[in-house]
Amino acid sequence: MLVSSVLKVYYWFGAHFSRSLLVQALLMILVHITLLHIALTHRPPTTAHHHPFAHTTGPAPRPFDFWQWRSTRPYWSFLSYFTLSLLVLHILFFRTNFFTPYTNLLGYIALAIEATLPIPQLLANYRRRGCKGFRLSVVINWIIGDTFKMWFFFASGSGEGGVPVAFKICGVFQALCDAGLGVQFWMWGDGPMDTLDATTRGKLNEGALVENHSAFELEQTPGLMHHAAGHAHVELDNAGLADKPYGMNVR
Repeated sequence: MLVSSVLKVYYWFGAHFSRSLLVQALLMILVHITLLHIALTHRPPTTAHHHPFAHTTGPAPRPFDFWQWRSTRPYWSFLSYFTLSLLVLHILFFRTNFFTPYTNLLGYIALAIEATLPIPQLLANYRRRGCKGFRLSVVINWIIGDTFKMWFFFASGSGEGGVPVAFKICGVFQALCDAGLGVQFWMWGDGPMDTLDATTRGKLNEGALVENHSAFELEQTPGLMHHAAGHAHVELDNAGLADKPYGMNVR
């Protein structure tokens, strides 16, 4: 969202779209910079002591570890260099015939980034057939926001001071993605375990705990099973059943 909002600010200098959208982009930059600062300040340690299974459950590696840096400085360095690079290009193209196509390209890239943000969540929900960890209130707020956004986009003109076609195309796509998230939440909820009531889940957990405890006791007493088997064989001998042709299950 930070990259998308910065691109939209530079897009405004070429398209001169509605100032409401420009103000929105500026506010989004401030909000997400604050969120990034909070996330980096309070993120958990990345050592193996705190994350014993980090090598199996962590996110897939990216080129140059992009946006997966352990240090705080690379995040702010990237945003600074990115913004300054766009400013330099903006100054270079400002007096040329490439300025309008250049800013239009920035606009489509910015809006495409924003519109495709729900896709990773859609794919993750589809793979696990559930929306665990994704709050219903978020989906509802997104859908309500998309409703007002679509009304504003199509009620405004497309000329200067209005809403360009790029906003409308990407806005419709994003609204469809958000609606898809709502359908997934309606179909699957939190996933397969969501269909079990609390009592059933408690019994399953209790059974798993007893099973694990029994397995631990057997591991701690290697001769226990051998002793039990010998004791059962003695009882069968005493009953005269040890050499019978039919089988018998000893429980």
